[in-house]
Amino acid sequence: MPEITIESVLETQGFELGSVATHAPGAAGMLPITPEMLLQQPSGNLFGLSMNVGMGWDPARVLGPEILILSTHGGLRAEDGSPIALGFHTGHWEVGLLVAEAARQLKELDAVPFAGACTDPCDGRTQGTTGMFDSLPFRNDAAIVLRRLMRSLPTRAGVLGVATCDKGLPAMMMALASAAEIPTVLIPGGVTLLPENGEDAGKVQTIGARYAQQQITLEYAAEMGCRACATPGGGCQFLGTAATSQVIAEALGLALPHSALAPSGQSIWLDAARRSARAVLRLRQLHLGTRDVLTQASIENAMAVHAAFGGSTNLLLHLPAIAHAAKLRRPVANDWAHINRQVPRLVDALPNGPGNYATVQVFLAGGAPEVMLHLRRAGLLNTSVMTAAGATLGDNLDWWEDSPRRHALRKNLLQQDGIDPDDVILAPDRARSRGLTSTVCFPVGNLAPEGSVIKSTSIDPSLIDADGKYRHLGPAKVFTTEAAAIHAIKNGLVVAGDVVALICSGPAGAGMQEIYQITAALKALPFGKHVAVLTDARFSGVSTGACIGHISPEALAGGAIGALQDGDQIEIVIDRAKLIGSVNFIGEEKRFFAPEEGLRILAARGPRSDLTPHPSLPDDTRLWAALVQASGGIWGGCVYDMEAITSLLEKGRNAEAKTSIRREDDSH
Repeated sequence: MPEITIESVLETQGFELGSVATHAPGAAGMLPITPEMLLQQPSGNLFGLSMNVGMGWDPARVLGPEILILSTHGGLRAEDGSPIALGFHTGHWEVGLLVAEAARQLKELDAVPFAGACTDPCDGRTQGTTGMFDSLPFRNDAAIVLRRLMRSLPTRAGVLGVATCDKGLPAMMMALASAAEIPTVLIPGGVTLLPENGEDAGKVQTIGARYAQQQITLEYAAEMGCRACATPGGGCQFLGTAATSQVIAEALGLALPHSALAPSGQSIWLDAARRSARAVLRLRQLHLGTRDVLTQASIENAMAVHAAFGGSTNLLLHLPAIAHAAKLRRPVANDWAHINRQVPRLVDALPNGPGNYATVQVFLAGGAPEVMLHLRRAGLLNTSVMTAAGATLGDNLDWWEDSPRRHALRKNLLQQDGIDPDDVILAPDRARSRGLTSTVCFPVGNLAPEGSVIKSTSIDPSLIDADGKYRHLGPAKVFTTEAAAIHAIKNGLVVAGDVVALICSGPAGAGMQEIYQITAALKALPFGKHVAVLTDARFSGVSTGACIGHISPEALAGGAIGALQDGDQIEIVIDRAKLIGSVNFIGEEKRFFAPEEGLRILAARGPRSDLTPHPSLPDDTRLWAALVQASGGIWGGCVYDMEAITSLLEKGRNAEAKTSIRREDDSH
């Protein structure tokens, strides 16, 4: 880098200073306003028209319906697509193209498009860093900003939301869910392609751990790391939180049929933006608002589709938050368990296996509507619900079943990749014969009295007993920071049979960080499948292994897991068929006892002396943790429940007032 002088900072040599203007002619023409508008409309509406033509809009077309396009776009691209400034991740790098495509279509249809953005972070980029402390809290902040942007265009006649990844997409759905009578459509930002010769974006995140274990060379790590994101846009190639959220948007009816998981940058992806623009205007013509699409039945449909896909457990946080924003009942653990016992897993995708197909291959196999065809045949969907297409789900599925689109894309997958689409999205009987089992299980026990969650499909099949159960008994290795845990794993301090217990990582300790770094490092170990993980944190959708997260209460909220000591014997039992499980402290050194006695011992011990929030935890995240704890905690979706929060504040004020009165009386 050349030396930068103070002179070059203060002035650009030779820059012409004499051409600075103070006046301009303004837009030509006249606003198409009427006396009634001048007499009855608020000044903001009228001034808005002035600004619209000031930005270059044709005055003759300024009174068309105003449609707001919100996105999570990040970075700055040149006209040829090359980067001028990078985004945080590929997921939002290309979505500006979707915004532009939708806007052009709206303009052609005599609507007036507006565009705004609230960009989003990347969970992959912040893995193992303090940036992860802001990840989940960001979702609520972004939803607030997006809602404020929606309300800040009071003349909006509809809203399009464009988003792709782990936090920006749930935030966008939360914002759209609040739109009530305003029509909204979600445009999923799609997925990136697989490299022709390389590793996917999930596996490549383990290069550090594999290099530490001398499994790969420096040259291999450098080459694979360079090509893993094979195209510049789209979410990761695995069925993690980003891809699952796209599927859920479609299952809720917020996104058009077969728009989730489209390959970013390709014409079929851009076409979804054009069709979505037409759809939001169609909803307006039909007088259908978001509340007509988002109903309790559509929430239940989304849960069924989540189970059939074997989606990320992070949706247990996001779908309740979307329901809450729509003023619907939030699903709880029992609801998820009931759905997962009813609905078979039908999708074979990374990282669940067994074939581990990429998300774009799931798209070509038929994506969400193909899965929903199977669920409809099994009577597991409410097909009378309205969708963003302005038609019922049943009507959409009738179209899909006989559509040229379906037949052409499935044929494409077979011819291009040699993959039978029926091996990617399987009929229930075929899925059962291939060993696909339901996904989400909610273990309880003396270490998780309020519950926990495990993606049971992520457990190595070789560890499942003949009766369909996973059993593990081993000593705890307790860590209060992710850095300490990853150091132990990389340096041989964790051995086969251990139970890694990472505590102080829930909302109050670390913003409920995502710990894929740990599960990825364990997967890289030759014996990694024989190590279990317990934590009050959460997992990436690409995590694999016997990983139990969301343990409640968290250590810093008085949870029993905060009393664990190194060497404590932990018993884990997961029944993958019945989707029930337990996680219990049952022994000290060589003395074993019943879970009930274990609970008494933990209570008598009390919390460990080293329990503390991470020293770098931001005050913003501490405030978020306090507010979500008052609003139902993680099982309530980590939302801000205004009624619950204000009620607690009022109780606190009343208690403080009574205390002040008593002090005053005592002083007399």
